[in-house]
Amino acid sequence: MGFKTIISQRSFWKSVLWLGLSFLVLYNVITILFEYGELAFSTFFRERTADGKLFRFIIGQILASFLYGFILAYAQFRSKEKKK
Repeated sequence: MGFKTIISQRSFWKSVLWLGLSFLVLYNVITILFEYGELAFSTFFRERTADGKLFRFIIGQILASFLYGFILAYAQFRSKEKKK
């Protein structure tokens, strides 16, 4: 199965979405716990979005989660094809 065949599947994009969202939540929770020692969501977001960095923060989070989800989903679909 080639690259175009994999990315044209609807199930691939569902996997990208769910893996990306899972990464986004887990990464931010772990980051908050390491930096603050507690679940200080408001402090975390206030610091990350201060001084006009809201747009940068949102774009960075979306891009990171998409890339993570895409890479993992592609690896999963590719490995499934190799097992056949």
